[in-house]
Amino acid sequence: MFILYLLVFIFGTTIGSFLNVVIYRIPRNESIVYPPSHCTKCKNELKPYDLVPIFSYILLKGRCRYCGDKISLRYPIVELITGLIYLILFIYFGISIKSMSYAFLASLLIVITFIDIEHKVIPNKIILTGLIAVAIFRMLMFNYGVWDYIVGFFLGGGVLLLISLLSGGGMGGGDIKLMALIGLFIGWKLTISTLFIAVLLGAVGGITLIVLKIKTRKDYIPFGPYISAACIISILYGYDLLNLYIKLIRG
Repeated sequence: MFILYLLVFIFGTTIGSFLNVVIYRIPRNESIVYPPSHCTKCKNELKPYDLVPIFSYILLKGRCRYCGDKISLRYPIVELITGLIYLILFIYFGISIKSMSYAFLASLLIVITFIDIEHKVIPNKIILTGLIAVAIFRMLMFNYGVWDYIVGFFLGGGVLLLISLLSGGGMGGGDIKLMALIGLFIGWKLTISTLFIAVLLGAVGGITLIVLKIKTRKDYIPFGPYISAACIISILYGYDLLNLYIKLIRG
């Protein structure tokens, strides 16, 4: 099993390497296919041994082999996070259509998180890709029931849309579309869990950033990363948290 877990982790880090390309190029309206991976400063095309997830960054000491320019720490972080999430999903759900749908969603969430942090936007291209993918997964998992996910779509997007309307635009359109997409992937029950956890994480994160003087009350704080983290937590522990809440309510 250790070998199998290691292979899943390596596969995840490889996907993470590709996600880094998406994170960098999509906000700049560049193709994610061409040109091949290259240094963003000297434009030298990177060789396969420059692209080994995590290890290439360590061996190169965080600098380009050709020009010495500093490589963003984001690259190994994304690769590591993707590898760990893929491994955890495999441990929880094994090899199944459901686990593949969650892995695909997690990949989208990683991309969205880092783009939102840097550019303060959730690209429509990513949302559209997710909608196409979830339609395919829903057809493959038709026996799971369709209405739970349709309700999840309207619940997730609807709640944030209502918050946006009541707050005079305090919630971004990208967040609304992201939450609706998540609802289609995970269904209405886990959508409820995701909403509660996202609000909690957002409150704690926002207060922490303000206390540490990294942000001020007037600064925009991206909500996409909190939604993404909440979704992953809900996929793994959402039903347990909902059952615990119900027990507490019933006394």
